[in-house]
Amino acid sequence: MKLVVQVKLLPTAEQAAALWSTLRACNDAADEVSRVAYETGVFREYALRKPT
Repeated sequence: MKLVVQVKLLPTAEQAAALWSTLRACNDAADEVSRVAYETGVFREYALRKPT
């Protein structure tokens, strides 16, 4: 069974900036992994750990 919960975040300005920074860093890392995957032709998660 899968349980899905929606929540509304109400961060302070400082917390919102930190959240935005964290999400941006995660997105940048995912973009880099995607780039490496397409350059190397390796698309399996475990196999991508070594080149990334």
